[in-house]
Amino acid sequence: MAKDKTVYTCTECGGSTPKWQGKCPHCGAWNSLIEGVAEPASSGTRNRFASLAPASEVAVLADIEAADIARTPTGIGELDRVLGGGIVEGGVILIGGDPGIGKSTLLLQALDGLQRAEVPTLYVTGEESGAQVALRSRRLGLDNSQVKVLAEIQLEKIQATIAAQQPAVAVIDSIQTVYSDQLTSAPGSVAQVRECAAHLTRAAKSGGTTIVLVGHVTKEGALAGPRVLEHMVDTVLYFEGDTHSSFRLVRAIKNRFGAVNEIGVFAMTEKGLKGVANPSAIFLSQHSEPVPGSCVLVTLEGTRPMLVEIQALVDSGGPSPRRLSVGLDRDRLAMLLAVLHRHAGVACMDQDVFVNAVGGVRISEPAADLAVMLAIASSLRGRALPKGFIAFGEVGLAGEVRPAPRGQERLREAAKLGFSIAIVPRANAPKGRIREFEGLAIHPVDRIEEALEVVRGMT
Repeated sequence: MAKDKTVYTCTECGGSTPKWQGKCPHCGAWNSLIEGVAEPASSGTRNRFASLAPASEVAVLADIEAADIARTPTGIGELDRVLGGGIVEGGVILIGGDPGIGKSTLLLQALDGLQRAEVPTLYVTGEESGAQVALRSRRLGLDNSQVKVLAEIQLEKIQATIAAQQPAVAVIDSIQTVYSDQLTSAPGSVAQVRECAAHLTRAAKSGGTTIVLVGHVTKEGALAGPRVLEHMVDTVLYFEGDTHSSFRLVRAIKNRFGAVNEIGVFAMTEKGLKGVANPSAIFLSQHSEPVPGSCVLVTLEGTRPMLVEIQALVDSGGPSPRRLSVGLDRDRLAMLLAVLHRHAGVACMDQDVFVNAVGGVRISEPAADLAVMLAIASSLRGRALPKGFIAFGEVGLAGEVRPAPRGQERLREAAKLGFSIAIVPRANAPKGRIREFEGLAIHPVDRIEEALEVVRGMT
């Protein structure tokens, strides 16, 4: 019997090579080539995707009719917010996250809400049996749920069921368990994931069914399989949060029908995931009195301003001090410490510096710089910042405080929640309609040393 020809496929870009190499010759990723069986060449001349490719004529952009996209709400407000208002007919959504974080729970709740609104749905499970899905629905309190369930991993049978049932929304849980008879590789391989996702995407576009794909993640937190999987779909959502915490964040990384970097905040309860209307309450610690090393930041997640507490602890570190951050970029923390020393005279060379964003939230925007530096200075001096104090702004290497986008909305949110003192970049200081910020004393600054002088005058 002839030995099967092997090929090495890159998990990052999907490129293949006949020999193993440490570095992918297509995208340059290291240690990303996985051995698999080479697919035989098709005997026919007709491509298997030919029937899915409709012919169209060249058209002028101005002559093409365009209408607003109709959306169907899922009944879960926070999920609709991330999706841009609801699901879109024929859209393909990819949702990923760590095991056990709540992906299947949220989707089962969303399907049940859609079914009760008389929207036909289908839940395809490849990891569990129908009895296990039914047990989960009972635990979630979804009594007498009419969601249709199919336990199947063969792509052709799934497509036939979708064509026969004609659901408006179909969930595939998960794409890594589905395989196609047209390929000989195992389920979960790069070729199978790419092939099955391509077929399901074309079926969604041609049939009008919204397809939701659940994807596994790697140890680094990225979606497993080739990166091309994210380019095939319309929307990519990531579940974030610690499995030991009751709070979860759903973040939109890509959305062709809405804003990106929008987030939804959920709380895990005995009855499943519940949306959190006021997420700022989660990320603020309840101190009876102000404590050193704590500063509240007004961050912007998508279109939503949120208040997050930044905590810093500065302690004697000896000959090799540590710099550790949770929820913030560690390299940026080292840069801010250098700016603090050079331009503000606050030296932490021999000190351990620990910085944490409360509540497990991850902050990537540079507008957190000013709050981080003020929290570090507060911990080093052992002096607490005033009660009701907030700050935001980007700090440059020259010590200047740069403006943050949509500063008026940040200040408006802080004033609404009862904060009384704010240090902001001068360009973000309000120039009119001061009544919106009544009760909030705003101190505009140009440089980091000015901000520290203002704080020293308050404490």
